[in-house]
Amino acid sequence: MLVNSTILVVYMTNKKLELSPLPYDYDALEPVISKAVMELHHDKHHLAYVTGANNALDKLQKIREGQIEGDLKAIMRDLSFNYNGAKLHEMFWNNMKPAIENNNPEGWISDKIDKNFGSFDVFKKEFSAAAVGVEGSGWAVLWKNQDNELIVGQVEKHNLLGLNGFEPVLVLDVWEHAYYLDYQNKRADYVEKWWKVVNWIDVGNKLAKSI
Repeated sequence: MLVNSTILVVYMTNKKLELSPLPYDYDALEPVISKAVMELHHDKHHLAYVTGANNALDKLQKIREGQIEGDLKAIMRDLSFNYNGAKLHEMFWNNMKPAIENNNPEGWISDKIDKNFGSFDVFKKEFSAAAVGVEGSGWAVLWKNQDNELIVGQVEKHNLLGLNGFEPVLVLDVWEHAYYLDYQNKRADYVEKWWKVVNWIDVGNKLAKSI
């Protein structure tokens, strides 16, 4: 669940995060996403969010034990940013698989998208627009609500504009480190080609959990 950084989060778990390995080889998503990008993205950027979240958790624990004093609001902001960054990346890796042409959802997943958006083409256009239109750095997200209805939205800087009570089922990272080596400043080209690597089975599994 995404946590908005504007809220002081005092209930966050003390359990440390770990950098999960990719569910495929670094070059598995080529030519859509290169091996070089995946190595940098996973081994450097994802690791940095894991480290940042754990550092914030350490500070919170030391404050609770009276070992140090600190700015709780600032620490909670760091925790929200890094914790969400780590968790969004875990989902992002699993939301993808080796590329295929005409990679459209099928069966009940397709029916679900048609019900909520009218057609897959309408959904794809809306989600792509959300991804291309994120101001600065962020994500496009497909959420499900408590009634398993779907809604497209954006998350800026990992935590702003998140919808509390909604669960992400499909996420697309549009921070520049996710695509710049391959596409330079052509974010729209990256988004368009990304549809070839969407793992609809993983999306379906996330949707089915509460059905």
